[in-house]
Amino acid sequence: MLLKNVREEKRRLRKRYKKLRRECPPDVKAKLDNGLTERLLDMEEYKDAQRLFIFVSSPIECDTSRIISDALQRGKQVAVPRCTEKTGIMHFYFISSMGDLSPGAFSLLEPDPQKCEPVKDLSNGLCVVPGLCFDLEGYRLGFGKGYYDRFLDYFGGVTVGICYSKYIEKQLPRGAHDRHTDILVTERFINRNL
Repeated sequence: MLLKNVREEKRRLRKRYKKLRRECPPDVKAKLDNGLTERLLDMEEYKDAQRLFIFVSSPIECDTSRIISDALQRGKQVAVPRCTEKTGIMHFYFISSMGDLSPGAFSLLEPDPQKCEPVKDLSNGLCVVPGLCFDLEGYRLGFGKGYYDRFLDYFGGVTVGICYSKYIEKQLPRGAHDRHTDILVTERFINRNL
């Protein structure tokens, strides 16, 4: 019974936060993205990371384009995910530019496996994790497919959730398979859960 309530509550929250994100004016979103990006790029964990695992953002997600560009300019290894819809599995591939990406699952830009080398070592690095909303302990509400929760079971590095501060809940409903991030970054604050 409890699991059913968690699923229903997550469904309700997803609907709410998708609507809020779609309704966010572009100028407000740009300001939020800029503040969040500046805060993340200034973190020692980011500066010290040799390998960055990061998603390519959709229009309603926190914009990651400047983070990806900065990481490539600094000579970091940049890995982005490619999702397999049939299996629900996500694999990361190294990219050398945004030109290595093409439309994939869910109409998102993904690495072209013909051009990009798959990441085989998941034992270290910094992983930027998306979410519709997060709570103060670093738990997230994603889009409901479970890709990141499954991936984080095998990832041995540091995880960073990025989210706008107005989309932070005190505590989110969570199930047995939900994983929290080590650090939460917003445009207003950084919260470390290490």
